[in-house]
Parts: sequence; C-alpha cells; structure tokens
Amino acid sequence: MSAQMERRGIHVDQSELLCKKGCGFYGNAAWQGLCSKCWREENQHARQKQIQDDWALAARLQKEEEAAYASSHQGPQGPQAPPAHTSISSFSKFEDKKSNEKSRKVTTIKKIFSPSSRTPPKKDSGPPDTPSPSTSRVSAEMDRATQEFIDFLKTLHKPGREIFKQCRAFTETMAYKRDMSAEDQSECVQDFYQNLSDKLHAYYKGSTEKVELVMDEVEKYMMIRLYEDVFCPETTDDEKKDLAIQKRIRALHWVTIKMLGVPVNEEIPAVSDNVVKAITAIIEVDSKRVPREKLSCVTMCSKHIFNAIKITKNEAASADDFLPTLIYIVLKANPPRLHSNIQYITRFCNPSRIMTGEDGYYFTNLCCAVAFIEKLDGQSLNLSQEEFELYMSGQASPQKPLSPTSASGPVGSATAASASQAHHHTSLDLLTGLDSRQEQVLDGARRLERDLIDWCDGVEHSVQDVLEKFPLDGGTTAPSGAAAAAAAVPADPTAIDSDNVENDKLPPPLTPQLFAR
Repeated sequence: MSAQMERRGIHVDQSELLCKKGCGFYGNAAWQGLCSKCWREENQHARQKQIQDDWALAARLQKEEEAAYASSHQGPQGPQAPPAHTSISSFSKFEDKKSNEKSRKVTTIKKIFSPSSRTPPKKDSGPPDTPSPSTSRVSAEMDRATQEFIDFLKTLHKPGREIFKQCRAFTETMAYKRDMSAEDQSECVQDFYQNLSDKLHAYYKGSTEKVELVMDEVEKYMMIRLYEDVFCPETTDDEKKDLAIQKRIRALHWVTIKMLGVPVNEEIPAVSDNVVKAITAIIEVDSKRVPREKLSCVTMCSKHIFNAIKITKNEAASADDFLPTLIYIVLKANPPRLHSNIQYITRFCNPSRIMTGEDGYYFTNLCCAVAFIEKLDGQSLNLSQEEFELYMSGQASPQKPLSPTSASGPVGSATAASASQAHHHTSLDLLTGLDSRQEQVLDGARRLERDLIDWCDGVEHSVQDVLEKFPLDGGTTAPSGAAAAAAAVPADPTAIDSDNVENDKLPPPLTPQLFAR
C-alpha cells in the first residue's frame, strides 16, 4: 500500500440521500434519485406527453395519407375527394390501435376492477394435481393471513367490510395479470394504496396513525397473496442481477475492516455479538414475504450496527461511521437475492415507509451500500490499481503484505508472478507429502483394526475357558479337585447374585390377621 496515498473515507452527505426535487423525502436509486411521490409524478407527466406526441403524430400521418390519396386519384376533372368511409376506416383503425396501447401503458384502478379482468381463465378438464408440500405451506400461510386480516378489520366496524371487499377483489384481479411488467404491477399496487389511503384519511379525518395502521395490515394481506407473482418476476432481469451481486461480493471477500475505515473492534465480545446479529438480520430479509417485514429486518440490522459502534467508541455513532460498517456487514453476509429484495421493497412497500422515518433512512443507506459495492475500486479502499487487481484475482492477500516493488511497474508484476509461482510449487510439495502421510495413516488404521480383531478373539476364548471351568447352569463338564468339592454342596440358585448369603437366617415374614368389625 502506498504511503503517499491519503486516506479516503467513505462519506455520503445526508443531502445526497434526499429526493433530488427537494421535497424533503428520501430518494432512491431505482427512481433516479427521486422519492416515490415525485417519481410517480414524473412518470405520469412523461406518459401524458408521450400520449400527446402520439396523437400529434397520428394527426400528421392522417393528413399525409389524405394528401397522398388525393394526388393518386386526381383525374381530368380535378382532384377527387377520398371516400369518406376510407378516411373513417383508417382513422378508426388508428384509434383502436392507440386505445389498446393506452390501456396497456396507463393502468388505472378502473381498469383493474373492470368485469372482464375478473373473469378467470378457463382450466383444462382433468384430474386435479396433488399439491406439493411448498404449495400447501403457501396456501396455509395465505389462509392464516386472511384470517388475521379479517380479525383486524372487525375492530374497524363499518369501514372494515368495504376494505376487505376492495382488497380481495384487487388481489384476485392481479393474480390474472402475471404477464404485466414489474413497473406496471408496481403502478397498479401503488395506485391502489393511494386511493385507499385517501379514502381512509377522509373517513378518519386526518388521523395519520390510524391510517398507517390500516395500510400496514392491507399491505401484509395483499403482498402475502401476491408474493409468488410479483417477487422477482420473469419479466425482469432481477435474478441475473442477484447472481452478479453475489459473485461480486464473493470476489471482495478479502476486504478488511481497516480498508473500509470501520470503527468496530470485533475482539470485544459484545461488539462481536452485535456484528453477528446484524449479519443474521440482513440475511433474514429474504425469508420475509411482506415489504414492511423486510424493512424491519434492515432496521434491526442497522440498530445492531449502531450498538456495535457505540460499544467500540464509547460514544454515539455518527452517519459517517454507519455507512462503512453497513458496507462491511453486507460484504460479510452476502445476503441472498439482495437486488430482488431491494426492488420488491421499492415497488410494493407502502411509500410513506421508505420516504420518511428511520425505516426510510436505513433502507436508503442500504441502497447506497449496494451501489458502493458495485462500483468499488482500489481508490475507494486506499489501494493502488495493481494491488486491487492482485487481490481480486487471488494472486495476493492483505494478510500477506506485498513487497514495495510489487505494488507498481513491470518489475513489481514479475516479482508478484514469481512469488505466486513459488507459492504454487510449495503447495504442490505439501500436497505430495500429505499423500504419503495419508498412506501411513491408512496403514496404521489397518494394523489397529487387526489388533482389535485379535484382542476380541482372545477375550472370547478366555471367557469360554472360564465358562467351561465354572459353568453357571450345571453343565456336563466333570469338575475336579476343589471345584468338585464345591459342587457337592447344594446352593440356593436364588442366592447366586445376592450380596447377603445369610437370608435363610432371617425370621419368617409376618402373617396378616383379620380382625372382626
């Protein structure tokens, strides 16, 4: 590591976490730095502009078609007007095309609840398939979520019935829209959240806490039922990006705490315990099905990080301490399907949770940590490019510092290559020696096995000899000497294993007596 390089800390200004529109909410990289509200507004404006441009293009094409028709049918008596039915037919076709495109792009709640969309597809007749254990588990979870949702809505009395009807109709409709893009699915769900939230605010007259409580239960019920259809859908490249991030994190296994400037001392038991809990919490994100529960895991992970920093520094942690530690935790945990989980939360979580509050702050930092890992280079870790490439290729390790000449220049590269080759030769020699040692161990194991067999046979023969000399069942073997004299004395068979051989001298047992009443 070059001594002349100045330490470059990992720092993110808090203003960079906020929406670029300046609305005060937290932004997100998936929304180009905007918050959920501003992103939807920008998206709707872009779509409306696209529709207007399409209509203007249609009008221009219509005029060009009419002019071309007039020029091609111009006779000796002057230009003839095109038949009315031709123009109307062509315009009708264009209108049908634009209507289909508009209905595909701009999905509204009215479209979601249209009768045609609620018509289930026809099923082929035939014997029903036996449900798999995973299907049965998911079905049981859905039934449990439905029952919990109904029990919660009973406490709301009047609006509860209407909320359940709308949520059930929406989820049933979305189940038949699996072919929609993830963005359109997200737009449908967010539109439903917004409309229901507006109605609840009007009913509860601005009671934000009550509305948030209801919306949390609505999100839980809906997303448990829709999880299989909207998490990591086939219409996206989420799975491909998951594999890319996992591969990237595995390649960065050599990154140390000092390189990231993490103010955590894992030698302290309490700190180590909090680090393990943080890793566990970020891994558990993938096991949850509700966006709010996934966010809770991120929040729990972040709180353990703050505890670890506080114990190490004996003071409250700052934001500049938190982000490097979060990056370190993500690198150590390598959470499964990290990109898909972030996208799932972004698309289907109640927007108020990721725009404000501690959940939104921690989630925004997690997105920053993932973006940092994807773009991590030598300069970010205070390493030269040559060092970074050697570490990434596995030719060197931070645990074995490089020589000063191996950090730069062709000579340094040649030296590193020679050192790597020598290391490989040493490893081969060790493997050869290990092979011979393994043969010796196997020979010793075979000798031990033979010795054990011989010992067992010897013990068996010894026991047999004793039984022949001193039979327990009065065998036919003729005893001799003292054994014959002992055998001549009759013995009580019940006293063979008894410690007290004087039992025959004990008084007789008491006889029960019957007294008249």
